Amino acid sequence: MRIPYPHSHPEFYESVTTKRFFAWLIDSAIVLAILIITSPFTFFVSLFLFPFFYAAIDFIYRTATLSMGSATFGMRLMAIELRHESGHRLDFITSVFHTIGLYVSYAFVLVQLLSIGMMVMRDDRKSLTDMVIGTVMVNRAHILY
Repeated sequence: MRIPYPHSHPEFYESVTTKRFFAWLIDSAIVLAILIITSPFTFFVSLFLFPFFYAAIDFIYRTATLSMGSATFGMRLMAIELRHESGHRLDFITSVFHTIGLYVSYAFVLVQLLSIGMMVMRDDRKSLTDMVIGTVMVNRAHILY
C-alpha cells in the first residue's frame, strides 16, 4: 500500500509537525534518562563527556527503535509513524540513514531551519531528510498494517 497524497487524504498528515516536535522532546528526555542511569557504569565519565555520550546513546536509541517499529517511543506516544513512501516500515539501513540525516540537520543551523520550514510548509510535512531518503511521517491511526 502506497502512502496516499495529502490532497486526497489530509488526515494522514494532520498535526504531524506538532506531534513530531513533541515526540522529539519525549525522545530527548528518554535518552537523557538513559544517560543518567548509565553514568555510574562509566564511573561518571559520561557526565564529563556529555555531548559525545548523549549523541552515541541517542543514535543507538533512534536507530534501534525506528528499525524495530518505524517509530521511536516518543513517536508511538504521539501516534505517528515513519514510513517509506511505498508504505513499508523502515528497515535497519533506512533507520541509520534517517538518524544520520537528523544529525546532519543538528550540525548545520541552516539545514535544520530549512528542514523545519519544509515540515511546516509542505502538504506532506516531509523534512529535508525525508525528502532525501524517501520517507514520510504519518498519523498511525490511518495506516493499514
